Amino acid sequence: MTYSVNGKAFDREPQPGQCLRTFLRSLGHFGVKKGCDAGDCGACTVWLDGSPVHSCITPAFRADGHEVTTIEGLGALGALHPVQRRFRDAPGFQCGFCTAGMIMTSAAFTEAQKADLPRALKGNLCRCTGYRAVEDAVNGVVGVETAEPGKAVGASVGAPAANDVVTGRAEFTMDTHREGMLHLKVLHSPHAHARILSVDKTAALAVPGVHRVYTWQDVPRRRFTTAIHTDHLVDPDDTFILDDTVRFAGQRVAAVLADTPGAAEEGCRKVVVEYERLPAVLDPEEAMAAGAPQIHATPDPFVRDPVRNILLEIHSHIGDVDAGFAEADVVHEGTYSSPRVQHAHLETHGSIAWMEDGRLNVRTSSQSPSIAKVKLSYLFALRPDQLRVFCKRVGGGFGGKQEVISEDLAALAALDTGRPVCFEYTREEEFTTASPRHPMQLTVKLGAKADGTLTAVQVRNVSNTGAYGNHGGETLYAGGAAVMIYRCPNKKYDAYSVYTNTVPSGALRGYGMTQPAFAMESALHELALALHMDPLELRRRNIVRPGDPLVAMHDGPDDVAFTEDGLAKCIDLVDRAMARPAPEPNLGPGWLIGSGVASSLHETAPPTEHISEAWVTLGDDLVYEVAVGTAEFGEGTSTAHVQIAAGQLGTTPSRIRLVQSDTDRTGFDTGAFASAGLFVSGNAVLRASNAVRDRILEFAAARTGVHVVMCSMDDDGVTCGDRRVSLAELVALARARGIRFTAARKAYGSPRSVTSNTQGFRIAVHRVTGEIRILYSVQATDAGVVINPQQVRGQVEGAVAQGIGFALTENLLLDADGAVVNPNFRNYRIPTYADVPRTEVLLVDSSDSFGPLRSKGMAECSINPVAPALANALQDATGIRYRALPLTPERIYSRLQEKQPVSKA
Repeated sequence: MTYSVNGKAFDREPQPGQCLRTFLRSLGHFGVKKGCDAGDCGACTVWLDGSPVHSCITPAFRADGHEVTTIEGLGALGALHPVQRRFRDAPGFQCGFCTAGMIMTSAAFTEAQKADLPRALKGNLCRCTGYRAVEDAVNGVVGVETAEPGKAVGASVGAPAANDVVTGRAEFTMDTHREGMLHLKVLHSPHAHARILSVDKTAALAVPGVHRVYTWQDVPRRRFTTAIHTDHLVDPDDTFILDDTVRFAGQRVAAVLADTPGAAEEGCRKVVVEYERLPAVLDPEEAMAAGAPQIHATPDPFVRDPVRNILLEIHSHIGDVDAGFAEADVVHEGTYSSPRVQHAHLETHGSIAWMEDGRLNVRTSSQSPSIAKVKLSYLFALRPDQLRVFCKRVGGGFGGKQEVISEDLAALAALDTGRPVCFEYTREEEFTTASPRHPMQLTVKLGAKADGTLTAVQVRNVSNTGAYGNHGGETLYAGGAAVMIYRCPNKKYDAYSVYTNTVPSGALRGYGMTQPAFAMESALHELALALHMDPLELRRRNIVRPGDPLVAMHDGPDDVAFTEDGLAKCIDLVDRAMARPAPEPNLGPGWLIGSGVASSLHETAPPTEHISEAWVTLGDDLVYEVAVGTAEFGEGTSTAHVQIAAGQLGTTPSRIRLVQSDTDRTGFDTGAFASAGLFVSGNAVLRASNAVRDRILEFAAARTGVHVVMCSMDDDGVTCGDRRVSLAELVALARARGIRFTAARKAYGSPRSVTSNTQGFRIAVHRVTGEIRILYSVQATDAGVVINPQQVRGQVEGAVAQGIGFALTENLLLDADGAVVNPNFRNYRIPTYADVPRTEVLLVDSSDSFGPLRSKGMAECSINPVAPALANALQDATGIRYRALPLTPERIYSRLQEKQPVSKA
């Protein structure tokens, strides 16, 4: 067979049954990505004789005698294809993992297809952008700006990796191959709860190419938590690398190491396991009941009540809620539930580990390589100098990669064999074993005076942490933000994080606040209706204001500053936007129209300790190197860090070289989560940049004999009084004296600020089918001083898109035995281009922040008000309250027909 790829001929034969995607990657074309291996996401799109195909479902042999074009062959740096240039200049990406597929699809569009993007892009998914940026790129809209020296902050400059992303040269975790690399696959439990009695490896080891089979007896017997926090004590050590008891359907039972993925998979099928099935419990209320099966028999000091399967319970109160309800003119009570949802980042989890010069190297898809290193050091009894953990570009995270769930097995096998080892999750494994959002059920009881003044707030929250407690406690505490947003003298919060025999829950954008926000904002809307009051007016009367204590669970001291009324400004902006005259929708008969709003408040860093260290150095090439441990996965911290450094150093982003997320080349960094990538790491970059600037100015002042206050720095040099010295001359003089212009600075996640959001929707609901169409979407956000307007807009749009999925379509379903039944994109529906409206993003003018240059991280929080705003709009349209997510057509239809049956005549 002869294959022509990007104009180059290959005679290599594909393996029997091999798909075109894996064949092209074996030839070194790593721009062809794996997102699903089922033809659902489009990340693997290439051209076959000029026509786009999903290479993951195209047999490799079908390319014989045909011309294959990948993203690398579409254009090159200096000679970009027009569509590559448009995606760079829009910009049409965030993490960039889907971008090659998006470009290959849209570069083949006809004018008719460009006019019908909902249909033309139906085969391409993006989890980051909300699709507006993709639409802009397709249509040639330019959003990237060029910054003048020292004026990068506030400009929509492009991402440092933009050219690499659009040409397919940006390296993600799996975009490499090491000589002699072995592949690891995992055998998963079919049972929700069982004890492993025996494992027979004989047949598996007899499979050609299989080298090892690991079970619980072959790994270090050390308890740990997969959750990533600086303070590991906030999470329970309830997990082993491999265990002799399985606690959910999908848990690791054995790991097989082989020459090829296929051999490893066959080895897994040949492992014979004898189980003793144990009673399982899937519902958290049942798990807390007397006589329920005990999931963790061995007590952990962290676990509050293992007999009742309670990981953590919180009981807090301020004032007297009983007296508050007695004082109320109106009392509302309702129970609200939210489902288990997946991150669905297009790059699956994965790690590659190898030994080099006696050291373990781990290349991984993580939001925190620094803490991954700490955990691996502990698990395998390694000194810190014996281990390096690093990331290339990460293909989305959203909290899902705030875990150590692939690094441990890859490291184990590399240490054991001395050979490189690759462990890459399948899409099915993402759904069945990675950590989704916690399902929660919240009962909210509110009391208010006739004028709308809240007299009592009472919340009971039951959170399903699944089989293990990673993030189970911290997400429970985080839910208090939904109570904190409103002033009330009497508050009571009871919450339980409960073990069940289901897939372990974890961190996901919004981190424990999205579910309580849905409940609280829905309940407040219902209270407003009972009071015959406008829902926005009820919020205005009760929201916390500057000077008010931010009280959720206690009234003790805290480190949160709240000095500007950003939340009230958000409410006012959305109120005005929703009041603007709207065009009459062209819908036809049978549609009901409604509007809804919701608000949220979010702290700009987590309460657990967050640390970041940045190093800045002026090199001999007159380029400033900024080294910081934060990983880039689409949250935009790389761009923001470059802008901050360029602004402080009086230069342009092109003069900043960024080194990141590598424990050998950067300082410690807790990780890019909870919006700390800007708020904490950005402050470290700011301080290190200022320190280098000051050293350069002091050196120039000494050289010229002018007081330092008379010196100023620009892109090329320093002016001291009436004398100018170039940077090149200063660097040469400093080098001759053994001096380097370099500095390291640390930043911490304290004190903290708050950011706020208000979301508004206008929707149409079909009274017969239950279909929802979003007619208008608007969100106001308080981002402090905006570092990059396009990035802020993109983060809001992406969060709204994820929130729409959470509200309308997404639900990770389990069968009666606890197994996931929809572990693929086709049956677990994340929003497509056609599902997501264009959201109007309104930015509040504020500066009450301890963040760098008074900015605020806001990528996390914009998701929180989306689901309740949609649910409130649905009630406004139908007169029916829906208190359980997702708001599917079936759920809507059934309640509508109960209220007003449709005639079948």
